[in-house]
Amino acid sequence: MRSTEENSKNVQVKMTIQEIQEEIIQEFKTFGNWMDKYNYLIKLGKDLSPIDSKYKIEENIIKGCQVKTWFHSIFKDGKVFYDIDSSSMMIKGICVLLIKVLSGQKPEDIKNADLYFIDKIGLRENFSPVRANSLWKLVNKMKSDAALYDKQ
Repeated sequence: MRSTEENSKNVQVKMTIQEIQEEIIQEFKTFGNWMDKYNYLIKLGKDLSPIDSKYKIEENIIKGCQVKTWFHSIFKDGKVFYDIDSSSMMIKGICVLLIKVLSGQKPEDIKNADLYFIDKIGLRENFSPVRANSLWKLVNKMKSDAALYDKQ
């Protein structure tokens, strides 16, 4: 993941949720119009590694999404890590962005995160109601899982 920086001891330190969001916003500013952004999201989706087949089961499907979207999270070393896949390349592209922002963060930071990058890069205003619903179902699932881990 690109969202790391090196400190003086040559140890990689994860960027904050806000820093990663700002990086995404800057990246999307390079696109001239929504169609360029849309094509980029599809490209990101094509590059997303598929979820391990052992997690591609009915109980891991996010309920209420129009397309099949599988979700798995783990809690390790005080941080939450996500593995997500979808049958839609566009949703997979969104998964890449959400994983970049939230995966590897502390549960409290995830559940309290204001994911303002979604509006800043134009996802909310340019998505159909069906895609917007899938986006918010995914965000809610990521935050609710983080809340469960926060109690550990």
